[in-house]
Amino acid sequence: MKPQVMIVILNWNGLGDTLECLESLSRLDYPAHTVVVDNGSTDGSPVVIRGRFPSATIIENDENLGFTGGNNVGLRLALEQGADYALLLNNDTEVAPDFLRLMVEAAEADPRIGIAGPTICYYDQPQVVWSAGGGIDWRRGRTWMMGLNECDAGQFCGGPRQVDFVTGCALLVKRAVLEQVGLLDERFFTYYEETEWCVRARRAGFKIVHMPRAKVWHKIPLDARESSPSVHYYMTRNRLLFLKITGAGLRAWLYTLIADYLRTLVSWSVRPRWRHKWLQRKVMLQAIGDTCRRRWGKQLLVAGTMGSVASSDLNG
Repeated sequence: MKPQVMIVILNWNGLGDTLECLESLSRLDYPAHTVVVDNGSTDGSPVVIRGRFPSATIIENDENLGFTGGNNVGLRLALEQGADYALLLNNDTEVAPDFLRLMVEAAEADPRIGIAGPTICYYDQPQVVWSAGGGIDWRRGRTWMMGLNECDAGQFCGGPRQVDFVTGCALLVKRAVLEQVGLLDERFFTYYEETEWCVRARRAGFKIVHMPRAKVWHKIPLDARESSPSVHYYMTRNRLLFLKITGAGLRAWLYTLIADYLRTLVSWSVRPRWRHKWLQRKVMLQAIGDTCRRRWGKQLLVAGTMGSVASSDLNG
């Protein structure tokens, strides 16, 4: 019998993308049960999804629980229903028919593999890589996507390759990880949560791997998040939360706070070319202040920076 996989898709006012993602999943060559966790959408998503994909399970949250809270609802269901694997998948993705089979086969072949991720390319530029796994620079407290903006020319070919983390955009996790390591840390709300999760899993003895031949396409522009104050807030605050939870050394803290954050704030404050960054500067200061006050989870940002977080901002 093949290992059972539950696919968890988080939806928040992203009906069009979610329907296209589900249509893509209908062409998989590996059987899986799909669960759509609706995070309090106001666009009528649950009704339409039930009508178009009656075999999918729809869970409706009363409010927006963020990437962490929403996906944890699906992960708990996967545990309750005895799934051998759970796959977190962004609603703004489309997948190759064999991507899930390739990842499950690799994970089954090595009992130590706990989390696996595919090669993720840009939907609008299908041969350009967005993520081929992720790396962590513990000296500087930085993380990065491997292969970012490279042409996919087979440089990551072959079997599973160990990485520091894989993005929550498409992340396959074994049941044993959920049972031994736990779920996503909901203090993050969104961003850095999967990185910390992978660190936890690795420290518990599991391998984190990238599967080069498994392919997913992500509907994200190359500069999608650079100008979003909401994303900048969570990325700033959660980097510090990540350093705190993982016990990063003093060097990583000093580099983050001085070489990165202080230098950025000074540059955005005094250089005329960065005057348009005033919103990002405000939320960056708020993020640092909220870290000092231990304000985690979802936060209301300073006036004038955001009305709500965009759907794509909550998808890892």
